[in-house]
Amino acid sequence: MKTPKDYIVFPLDVATATEAARYIDLLSDKVGMFKVGLELFINTGPEIVRMIQLAGPAEIFLDLKFHDIPATVERATAQAAELGVRFLTVHCGETPRMLAAAVAGGGDRVGILGVTVLTSVSPEEIAAAGFKDAFTSDMTVLVKKRARMAKAAGCAGVVCSGREVKMIKENFGKNFYAVTPGIRPAWQAADDDQRRIVTPADAIKNGSDYLVIGRPIRDAEDPRAAAKRIADEIDGALNQS
Repeated sequence: MKTPKDYIVFPLDVATATEAARYIDLLSDKVGMFKVGLELFINTGPEIVRMIQLAGPAEIFLDLKFHDIPATVERATAQAAELGVRFLTVHCGETPRMLAAAVAGGGDRVGILGVTVLTSVSPEEIAAAGFKDAFTSDMTVLVKKRARMAKAAGCAGVVCSGREVKMIKENFGKNFYAVTPGIRPAWQAADDDQRRIVTPADAIKNGSDYLVIGRPIRDAEDPRAAAKRIADEIDGALNQS
């Protein structure tokens, strides 16, 4: 049964295995999953995955955001699936063929998550990139379009803002995963580079399956206590739903 801590994905946004090991040791029993991104994976390679697997029951979210021609993505996904990770990210990008290739490469060994729109991106930046007014006036339109691509390609779910989760669940079903970064607990002020943020409680109420929560835990004086405090906030939201 999924417990409140299992909703928490802690991003190992550090540069070295030594730095990562500190948080893995501290939090392996306080979070449900560790997210490994580009910086750490480039430095350590697959060894970081093995380190997490040996530390405890926490699962692994390999956040490499593949974006390339379909054949390359399929081969890379097949290699990543061999590592035994729970999720792997691929940008929704321009073509559903790339998403379908990732799903084919992963088979039933890894859940492919389509990245819709990064939570650091603002409507003004979407407009400056040349998108149509329909997408910049309401970014949920773009998120929905890309989520539809991901669903049709066979992805397990998407990465999206907590503000868009309710729409994702209503349109694509409760079994289509919604993983939400840009989460800030009610007791911490938001940081500048995350534009579309929500609290853990709000994300859970909207239907989020997993919450990527980094700075509120990493920057706390006591990361374990911060993770527990967030799990309690999640528990409260679950009991109200």
